[in-house]
Amino acid sequence: MTTITAAENASAITTRKRKSRPGSRSSTTTALLMLVPAAVLLVTFLLIPIGLTFGLAFTNARLISPRPAEFIGTDNFVRLFQDETFWASLRNTIIFAVVIVPLQSACALGLALLVNVKMRGVNFFRTIYFLPVVTSMVVVSMLWLFMYQKNGLINQVLLKFGIDGPDWLGDPHTALLAIILMSAWQAMGFHMVIWLSGLQTIPGDLYEAADLDGADTWQKFRYVTWPGLRATRTFILITITISAFALFTQVNIMTQGGPLDSTSTLVLMAVRTGFQQQQTGYASAISLAFFVLVLAVTLVNRYFTRDKDVVR
Repeated sequence: MTTITAAENASAITTRKRKSRPGSRSSTTTALLMLVPAAVLLVTFLLIPIGLTFGLAFTNARLISPRPAEFIGTDNFVRLFQDETFWASLRNTIIFAVVIVPLQSACALGLALLVNVKMRGVNFFRTIYFLPVVTSMVVVSMLWLFMYQKNGLINQVLLKFGIDGPDWLGDPHTALLAIILMSAWQAMGFHMVIWLSGLQTIPGDLYEAADLDGADTWQKFRYVTWPGLRATRTFILITITISAFALFTQVNIMTQGGPLDSTSTLVLMAVRTGFQQQQTGYASAISLAFFVLVLAVTLVNRYFTRDKDVVR
């Protein structure tokens, strides 16, 4: 009996200590309180807009109208699939993403390989290459808008070589290409830094072993550098793809979707329909179609960039 009583007393003392442990309950309360601002922002600016988009896509709601919104079923989607501007915007968005992903990632990797050396002045070049990233996209778009003019800097340089440059933003055949080149230049420095961080995680012993085996520069890149950048290139592929589908600012400033809808994108079309034309329901349908497109692309990216070793 004495042994049992002592054991019970010890258990009771331990329980009381756990209950009276300082900071156990307060730390949980503090953690919950710290989550409140993030949760409020998440609900306010993400969950509620998504819910409203799904709801308004099936109505004839307008931004400013004395009439209440009415449920119209799938009429907005029928109208959407018959809209030539939608198909042009979809085509431009896909073309932009297909071209910008390999172009921007390859150029950024090339810059990262150039600045991934130990020599005087390399930090200066890293700063110069990264400078466009910290510059506002509005400022960059305005700058390139002047450069792309018929008598702008680019055509003046081409004229020195006897080339009569086109009206870059006024020609439907060159407008989207001009925006692609500007966008790749502006964001190249950001992905250069990511590539650079990946390069610096590759052990130098691997390069020393490759030198001992007589590997040349291309072989070291193919068998050492590229496999070592597996996680980095997955991250870069995802980030560039997401930003490519969200193309809006530079198009809105430089071309407003023209000429002849040659640079119109889904995001620009949704914003213009919802705010300028005040057709909130139709704009929600466009946004919902854009959501499905991005979701499909994300799933495809996830499939091709999955860790095959883990799947096995």
